[in-house]
Amino acid sequence: MLEKVVIANRGEIALRILRACHELDIKTVAVFSEADREQKHVLLADESVCIGPAASIDSYLNIPAVISAAEVTDAVAIHPGYGFLSENADFAERVEQSGFIFIGPKVDTLRLMGNKISAINMMKKAGVPCVPGTDSLHEDRFEEAARHAKELKYPVIIKAAGGGGGRGMRVVHSEASLKNAITLTRSEAAAAFGDATVYMEKFLEHPRHIEIQVLADEHGNIIYLGERDCSMQRRHQKVIEEAPAPGITETQRRKIGEICVDACKTMGYRGAGTIEFLFEDGKFYFIEMNTRIQVEHPVTEMITGVDIVREQLRVAAGEKLAYSQKDIHLRGHAIECRINAEDAVTFMPSPGVIEHYHPPGGPGIRVDTHVYQGYRVPPYYDSLIAKLIAHGTSREQAFKRMSMALSEIVIEGIKTNIPLHQRLIDDAAFATGGTDIHYLEKKLGLK
Repeated sequence: MLEKVVIANRGEIALRILRACHELDIKTVAVFSEADREQKHVLLADESVCIGPAASIDSYLNIPAVISAAEVTDAVAIHPGYGFLSENADFAERVEQSGFIFIGPKVDTLRLMGNKISAINMMKKAGVPCVPGTDSLHEDRFEEAARHAKELKYPVIIKAAGGGGGRGMRVVHSEASLKNAITLTRSEAAAAFGDATVYMEKFLEHPRHIEIQVLADEHGNIIYLGERDCSMQRRHQKVIEEAPAPGITETQRRKIGEICVDACKTMGYRGAGTIEFLFEDGKFYFIEMNTRIQVEHPVTEMITGVDIVREQLRVAAGEKLAYSQKDIHLRGHAIECRINAEDAVTFMPSPGVIEHYHPPGGPGIRVDTHVYQGYRVPPYYDSLIAKLIAHGTSREQAFKRMSMALSEIVIEGIKTNIPLHQRLIDDAAFATGGTDIHYLEKKLGLK
């Protein structure tokens, strides 16, 4: 097993990784910015190293600083969590060149999946169904792009090849706005991702967002852990996730799960990963692969009993997966609400001191959070402060438990989006199941 691991992240995921490490008797090193000295995982880690000022670019995205922290503490591996450097192939390469273990996929896999065009082409070769679309669009070949759009039939969507997190996308409804959309998306892509490459896909108008969790080791063992429905989104950012997805049959689950396993075999995948799809009219269409732990991994853990972070650590140490596919059984239903430090109506961030905090409890309730009473939420990072998860023997029971948990949780001193979650849990259409990715924005009057 790994002797000492640097946790190259912050917030709830850093604390989640620390707990998994301690369970496996792995020593931990917390790296932190000057704004995060009072983070709970920093206080609980065996060692801690300040890697820079509050700004992410000078701390959590500072590759030399993170690697130096591993060197000065004599660590053997680095876990990147999610966000920040987690899917950065250059970072993973530097980690390995420096003699450390990168807890994640191979560098070649990160590069392959990090570019959406190469990822789609690879998935097509592996037999994974994909959204009809094009390869990269050339800025000086508008007539060619217009022809592709006509063949796909409007609306179409222009996407950045290096995009992620819901950024770098623009929907086009007519040829009159196509050229401008391509130009703007290229400009945004170059600024945000350092790559101006864009491509075009058919825009599905009423899809759901369904993703498959996979785990793979270096010994050829690959399993899928069922699916999650992440359709409740605002501006392409997930708000609520659940597992299993309502209305997905066992036959559909097994078929798409086996397709994902075969794709992982084709690319020689290692570690935890999520293959994401749009699901419309009973068909799956690949959109991207996240080569890291997901924010929403707890709902899968709750229905399978598999500790995904623990398996990441074991795989990185060269061990075989603790499970085979026949060991995976879905039990009950789980739902996760992302609690953000933001106004529930305007969605403006709400940093500040948490003056009073009381977590909910009861059967089937899990709270993944790094906050505590007196903790100051900084203004520099993502607004996620907690993940509230409810598990039940049925979807109805999970919803009732979530409703109760949302009424019990107390976070005072800052604004949160808890009122929004209470509205959604009581929403009749959501309770029925099968709402698409546009439902929340329409409900909020944003579309």
